Amino acid sequence: MKNLNRTTVYVKSYTERIIQFGEGNFLRAFADWMIHEMNKKVNFDAGVVAIQPIDQGLVKMLNDQDGLYTLYLNGIKKGKSISEHEIIDCIQRGINPYENYADYLAVAENPNLRFVISNTTEAGISYDVQDKLEDAPQSSFPGKLTALLYKRFQVFKGASDKGLIVIPCELIDKNGDNLKRIILQYAENWNLGSGFMEWINYDNIFCNTLVDRIVPGYPKDKMESITEELGYKDNLVVEGEQFHLWVIEGPASVKDEIPAEACGLNIVFTDNMEPYRTRKVRILNGAHTTLVPVGYLYGIDKVRESLEDDIVGTYLKNTIFNEICPTLDLPESELNQFSNDVLDRFRNPYLEHELMSISLNTTSKFKTRVLPSVLEYIKRKNALPKGLLFSLAALIAFYKGDRNGEKINLKDDQFALDFFETQWATGDVEQVVKATLEHIEFWGADLSKINGLQETVTTYLQEIVNNGMQAALQDFLKN
Repeated sequence: MKNLNRTTVYVKSYTERIIQFGEGNFLRAFADWMIHEMNKKVNFDAGVVAIQPIDQGLVKMLNDQDGLYTLYLNGIKKGKSISEHEIIDCIQRGINPYENYADYLAVAENPNLRFVISNTTEAGISYDVQDKLEDAPQSSFPGKLTALLYKRFQVFKGASDKGLIVIPCELIDKNGDNLKRIILQYAENWNLGSGFMEWINYDNIFCNTLVDRIVPGYPKDKMESITEELGYKDNLVVEGEQFHLWVIEGPASVKDEIPAEACGLNIVFTDNMEPYRTRKVRILNGAHTTLVPVGYLYGIDKVRESLEDDIVGTYLKNTIFNEICPTLDLPESELNQFSNDVLDRFRNPYLEHELMSISLNTTSKFKTRVLPSVLEYIKRKNALPKGLLFSLAALIAFYKGDRNGEKINLKDDQFALDFFETQWATGDVEQVVKATLEHIEFWGADLSKINGLQETVTTYLQEIVNNGMQAALQDFLKN
């Protein structure tokens, strides 16, 4: 059977315009797929040079396949379950700077280079005091990028049109701002001069981003059947879900250079990404956290099964559309579309997401993902969000540690586990609710002081304890 490379399949080659730090599953199923779509549909003509950001990586394997790999996208698309695949051809070559540092720096001399993309893990955007300009290579990703940018500054004599658009994908807040700050810190400590620092500040654009696509990665357990289906050997097959979202915060000029809209890609260009970050945390993450104690105590183990159940599915949909969405400041049509996309993602038949796998530290997750919706709903509506408070009651019941006589493997900070064990030992539901709501370390405030909240949560918890989650939830939906 033939191996996947550019001699065994016909694909296009593209002008190297993008340098990409990271060759792992996420970028190949996310950013590189979008670049591939733009190359294919609107002749973006953007080739990628993939840089291996750490000593161990996939560049050799990538080069053995001439940058090619097969991407499977699995999930619900336009209401239908779809699995589709294609060869992604935008990566032109890979460089391991630990073996070929000169080749790495030479990329800076490319006059066509325009974009930098990165995904080097959350810890990747950090300052390493040991890094020096003369290192080959520097240890940190920002150190490597600083050296490359300085080389470019020297080669093109600080030309303003040779600055780059930097789009990091690391999962930290203000990733672009933080990357720029660290690069300027290196520039100062390495004495690279005020001219270089001004060039970084004025001629390079650092975007903050929000990325969203579930990428299970290499489907090891299915490779025998996948290879048979493809008819060639591919050691870099990667799987991702159908949904994708890339929010890029930067000047309007960035949108002019990335033809996402013409390709129907879900890339949002904005000068303020906070509403989108809040939307993701409140709807996607908040729905997960809202669902976990309710669905699990109901007797369901998986996210998909929760949506397929009429009672639990109806509860979650009602809570998202009626209580979470009204607390957000984006157009209703955008919120509804995003919410429907979230529900489709939860229903994805190709992904099995265990409720218990997302139950870790549920108390702190409730504080950051759900409580803001509770408080904002009360502020805007002058009423209690009953669906979210039912989830809070379910959370307290969840931390009793019992599901129909089966012990729940609770995972949280020890102080939280000790607290609930002590409270539930009293057997007094009213006391458990009162102590939980008053626990400022959990919530950052005394929730018992909110008018009617303690009484409502107590009523729901008593029904869950006395009648079981199934009966309690069915009664809740009737009222």
